[in-house]
Amino acid sequence: MFSQYVGVSPKSDLILLQMLGAKLSQRSYLHINSTRAGGGVVEILQRMIPILRELGIDARWEVIEGDSKFFDITKKIHNALQGNAEIITDEMWQYHFKINRQNAEKINLEADAVVIHDPQPAPLVEFKKTGSWMWRCHIDLSNPQIGVWDYISQYCEKYDAAIFSVAKFARAMTIDQYIAAPSIDPISEKNRDLTEEEMNETLKKFQIQTDRPIILQVSRFDRFKDPIGVIAAYRIVKKYNDCILILAGSPATDDPEGEAVLKEVKEFAAGDPDIYILLLPPFSDRDINVLQRIATVILQKSLREGFGLTVSESMWKGKAVIGGATGGIPLQIVHGITGFLVHSIEGAAFRIRQLLSNPEMSKRMGENAKEYVRKNFLITRQIRDYLSIWYSMESKGKGILEL
Repeated sequence: MFSQYVGVSPKSDLILLQMLGAKLSQRSYLHINSTRAGGGVVEILQRMIPILRELGIDARWEVIEGDSKFFDITKKIHNALQGNAEIITDEMWQYHFKINRQNAEKINLEADAVVIHDPQPAPLVEFKKTGSWMWRCHIDLSNPQIGVWDYISQYCEKYDAAIFSVAKFARAMTIDQYIAAPSIDPISEKNRDLTEEEMNETLKKFQIQTDRPIILQVSRFDRFKDPIGVIAAYRIVKKYNDCILILAGSPATDDPEGEAVLKEVKEFAAGDPDIYILLLPPFSDRDINVLQRIATVILQKSLREGFGLTVSESMWKGKAVIGGATGGIPLQIVHGITGFLVHSIEGAAFRIRQLLSNPEMSKRMGENAKEYVRKNFLITRQIRDYLSIWYSMESKGKGILEL
């Protein structure tokens, strides 16, 4: 598998990975999150664990279990940390801890390095036994509800280090902090090149015609992704450009709000035969790949966003992406070079029309976008970062990775 990245990923990343793999060979590396289906964390871990094992590292991935009450609470915590006003009671915090304690009794937490992803399993640090523990925060912490951050940070401060996607997400903490942007896997089912037959199979399944420009957003049905705003922008564009809109997304098992948001979107879109709302089953990677390749214009009009892997996915397909100027999206989109950053529905509509009217500019920006992802946002670079952080923590700055 590792050899498949030769000629795709930067050579320097591959060399460094082999060196780090040799240094950390046979060491145990545990990742824990809250779901095996839906969301960028899952996609990364699915691809990362086999590569780590091929490098000689004893890597494994565990998932905490919880009931609907637990995930209702953690969704409120997630929203509050991204700036929404939420009420988290003492009883809710106690239940959050209780479920984590139950999981700690079932999961083998013994490892040389442990990475805990996001707030849901953050209390597991209370049951730390051995190894270097890292809290990996994938969400936008730039403007959290202070009371909620103060509470969750009581756990986070007990880790050996914290890892954030973007520098502005980092908080004032007493532990070491690192920056490691998320990534996409260029050889995965979602990002590999496709045959014409594979493309036609998906188009036929969803009865999508490609004789008109296609506007696309791929994301969970989440208010922070602003699917209502996407429809509003499309309606402005529709007055001038005959086009269709596709909103496609898969459910995440740790997101209890998804069904309600999907209902809101369907009601808002009602009566327009040119709006396709596709609720895809988990792991519909090839279908998403096809949709991103056939789209004329791709949006990620988020209001809050930890990173937004769909941006890099689309850029890898040579697309200029229009994204909300929030969270980790500006890290990916270089405004006017690889895509456009927008702050409003009207701004999104303006940029959609600009790309529809200038296919040569759109093509040039898409080419820039693919190369930018190759250099910065492929999974080999993220594994390099993770292993470098682990190696740095173990060596305490004393060791130098020698050729």
